[in-house]
Amino acid sequence: MLVFSERYETLLSRDDELSRHVNWFRQASPYINAHRAKTFVIALGDRVMDGEGGHALVHDMALLSHLGIRLVLVYGIRAQIDALERQRESASPIVNGLRVTDDSTLQAAIQAAGTARVAIEAAFSSSLPNTPMSGARLNLVSGNFVTARPYGIHDGVDFRHTGVVRRAHARAIHGQLEAGNIVLLPPIGFSKTGETFNLRAEDVATATGIALEADKLIFLLEEPLGDTEAGRQIRQSTPAGIEALLTQGRLGGVSDNIIHNASRAAQEGVTRVHLLDQHMDGALLKELFTRDGIGCMVSQDSYEGMRRAHIDDVGGIIALIEPFERDGTLVRRSREQLEMEIDNFTVIERDGMIVACAALYAMGDFAEVACVVTHDDYRNSGRAESLLALLEAQAHAQELKTLFVFTTRTRHWFMEQGFTEAALDDLPAERQDSYNFKRNSRVLTKPVVPPRKR
Repeated sequence: MLVFSERYETLLSRDDELSRHVNWFRQASPYINAHRAKTFVIALGDRVMDGEGGHALVHDMALLSHLGIRLVLVYGIRAQIDALERQRESASPIVNGLRVTDDSTLQAAIQAAGTARVAIEAAFSSSLPNTPMSGARLNLVSGNFVTARPYGIHDGVDFRHTGVVRRAHARAIHGQLEAGNIVLLPPIGFSKTGETFNLRAEDVATATGIALEADKLIFLLEEPLGDTEAGRQIRQSTPAGIEALLTQGRLGGVSDNIIHNASRAAQEGVTRVHLLDQHMDGALLKELFTRDGIGCMVSQDSYEGMRRAHIDDVGGIIALIEPFERDGTLVRRSREQLEMEIDNFTVIERDGMIVACAALYAMGDFAEVACVVTHDDYRNSGRAESLLALLEAQAHAQELKTLFVFTTRTRHWFMEQGFTEAALDDLPAERQDSYNFKRNSRVLTKPVVPPRKR
């Protein structure tokens, strides 16, 4: 019996682990579907391939490719140029964060770019047999996909062979992606007259993302992006917001140029820009296949929004409120009832998922607040308070005088929002007649006040 018990406990433990995998897979499945056939540009840091972390990253990028994501990889070579110059006992000057590229430094850049390219190609070729992707083949293609021009003379400094991106050739890159290849771009550009220029990898990645109208531009950083004043990681921002933090000197863990590029890309057609800590194992997968991710996302439009519900939201609302109906916190609503009453609902949608909802029903000078629900993952986040404030603003716009709510388990929360105990007789006659005495709900009311001006 003891042996059987130990084996049974082992099976239960294994089943728990499998269940976690199944749950993760279910949560990731909407993103697997959403990302298929989309174009992602990934800016690899110059040290990203160092150590075991580089091989793990290659495995993850190979997985992305086999999930149908079209990848463009741009790699950096700053550290490699520095190493070559130390060997040659020389050092190129850095002016305002930009390297001055003389003839010797250009040769170092060309050598570093070639060496890094071979290392990345070797990693994609040799590491796959040791992974679950064994037997899969990935083709990496590189070429003269980027046209450049000289950066020129600034404040009297001639930057020589340092260049800026003139154009990323979208049609040629798209052709390679459609053929199933991964495109690998070095931070080297060529002019129409045959000159070679040393470029910043983040500039190449951004210009390429904009030219391709990429769905995502991903920067892999040396450390997570943080707000040094608030002492926390930055998880989401707009172009204006991230630039403001940079101007205030509150950003840590990233160069100014990457922030400018992230902001520019989000404003010029890249749907979402992600800034990830390249040292976190599985950072790409965690960011791309979970609802909240682990990095910072910059986008022109917020990926979470509060809005009036429409008929397509009925399924999401049902999924959100069903657990609360099952435990008796909420009155059960049929799908048909929700479809008829959907115009009364306001929802908060986060990356395609309904994470909170509430409804407002007007009657005379009164308005009933109902079905205020927040997903378990977002409790105590302020979303319910925001929804209630919006419902009160809607009531004010309709010139209603009093909000009321029936509650069995959330009385204290509503009282914290300004509601007070009331009697059933205080409510409109039509609502008194439909009161469910079996539930024995408490009645709370609150006078409607004008919304605060901002």
